[in-house]
Amino acid sequence: METLRSKTEVIWFEPELLNMPPEMCFEAPYWLVQNKVVGSAKGRGTTWFVQLEGLQGALRHYRRGGLFGKLIKDQYWFSGWENTRSFQEFTLLQHLRDKRVNVPRPIAARANKFGPIYTADLLSERIPNAQDLVAKLQNTSLSREIYEAIGQQIKQLHLAQVNHTDLNIHNILLDEHDKVWIIDFDKCSEQAGDDWKENNLARLKRSFLKEVERFGIHWKADEWEHLLSGYNAL
Repeated sequence: METLRSKTEVIWFEPELLNMPPEMCFEAPYWLVQNKVVGSAKGRGTTWFVQLEGLQGALRHYRRGGLFGKLIKDQYWFSGWENTRSFQEFTLLQHLRDKRVNVPRPIAARANKFGPIYTADLLSERIPNAQDLVAKLQNTSLSREIYEAIGQQIKQLHLAQVNHTDLNIHNILLDEHDKVWIIDFDKCSEQAGDDWKENNLARLKRSFLKEVERFGIHWKADEWEHLLSGYNAL
């Protein structure tokens, strides 16, 4: 990881993944002019999917959710560069990859300071030809082996002592080879102990049940046991 610093901006980046000036990679107009925008997704804001050399990236500007987010959309209280949400997620992804958890590669992160507040951006790898579990389960059911692989990845996450505070089936992907990936680590962190791990799993199970009601996904309650079997195998 390399760092570019000024009084009001810090950029952290992986030079071997970024074949362009780091200060430009967070600007959607730059990618549009270069004709390298390959897609987008709507959430709290727009995530831009962009083409780099040898991989695609997902460019996200950090935005608040909930009622507070309607008043202050993208500003956060500054308490040090290493406490910014972009740096925290960037380094957490590095930690998880070191622990052999299947997560996107972090490419670059930025924080801009304006007096006592800051804004933040993250460019991370887009997993090619991948769908989240909701999209997959709307079309078909999954095998026992895939559920076990999902459980194993969650166990790897927990062995790395990372609490994914929004672990749901929108944040678990399967690529074209049915490899399991976990995404979206904003506001997540390393956490000591084990008590929180059951809450992670309970949240994930609730998301299966919720999406059965919302989308009629192909999921049965007894398939949860396959996931737990994979989780407990490590």
